[in-house]
Amino acid sequence: MILPIVAYGDPVLKKEGEEIDKKYPDLEKLIENMFETMYEASGVGLAAPQIGKSIRLFIVDASPFAEPDEEDGEVDPMAEGLENFKKVFINPIIEEESGEEWAFNEGCLSIPKIREEGFRKEKILITYYDENWELKEENYDGFSARIIQHEYDHVEGILFTDHLSPLKKRLLNKKLQNISKGDIDVDYRMRFPARKKAKR
Repeated sequence: MILPIVAYGDPVLKKEGEEIDKKYPDLEKLIENMFETMYEASGVGLAAPQIGKSIRLFIVDASPFAEPDEEDGEVDPMAEGLENFKKVFINPIIEEESGEEWAFNEGCLSIPKIREEGFRKEKILITYYDENWELKEENYDGFSARIIQHEYDHVEGILFTDHLSPLKKRLLNKKLQNISKGDIDVDYRMRFPARKKAKR
């Protein structure tokens, strides 16, 4: 089932998610719905807060990054090995971030039509449970680390726009308010907090 993605301005996006356990209701179905929702919106990651659930759960499928560039037909070297990079992260903890910070033009399904350059460390060490409740401790770098860091921010109540400079945020303020109000054309289901308030 395709779920509506929560838009910028909804308080759930600023809350730190709560840990869950194996008894969390219909977890398998929730994960299935999240993948379906993410694919419908052409995303490479989706966190539970983005569908209105303040829990420590996110999913990723980075395979689009491994597709050849339309212009030169080459795959970005940093995207090597991402062809089958599809994962579920439950109760994740980034234990360490290391390496040089590098810039990448980030976007977010909750903040459509805005992309900004953000800087993140190139390597991470993360512990988490997978969908089978097996505890994992893994290292990632490059694009895989970047996607995980972005989604991890969501379960910490952080948006990629929070990493921008105060000046850049001021320049984007009007666009962000329009997103919150639903004054934007998107080709996937969304829930807009300011529009919801106006209807009450």
